[in-house]
Amino acid sequence: MSVENTREVITKWIDSEHSDTSVLAEDVVFTSMNTAEEDRGPEGVSQSLNYIYHVAFDARFELTHLIFDDGIGAAEANLVGEHIGEFAGIPPTHKHVRVPLCVVYEVEDNKIKRARIYFEMPALFAQLGVEAS
Repeated sequence: MSVENTREVITKWIDSEHSDTSVLAEDVVFTSMNTAEEDRGPEGVSQSLNYIYHVAFDARFELTHLIFDDGIGAAEANLVGEHIGEFAGIPPTHKHVRVPLCVVYEVEDNKIKRARIYFEMPALFAQLGVEAS
């Protein structure tokens, strides 16, 4: 795996707004580092991201930085949008949020094999006006 191949795979995933599952390995695992919850397989990953971006929030992934190396990449971004559905036990507030996040991707055989998602829950809770539990 080269840096250029890694860049191509991750960029294709991000540019597709996380919808091009052809870049995900069949046994892909996305892990939320906040909760240790895992989504497995392209369908599981797609369902989870759909829930976040279109059910819990009407939001988009606003990229700020990308870093690549051989077989690994990191994306720094913000989740930007409106809280429209239940998330983390919090009913919809209809508040606008801008929540920092970082995703570290591992790429093998031109497919995303793993992703670790770091999501700033304290920032989200503060913007929604709720206390962390």
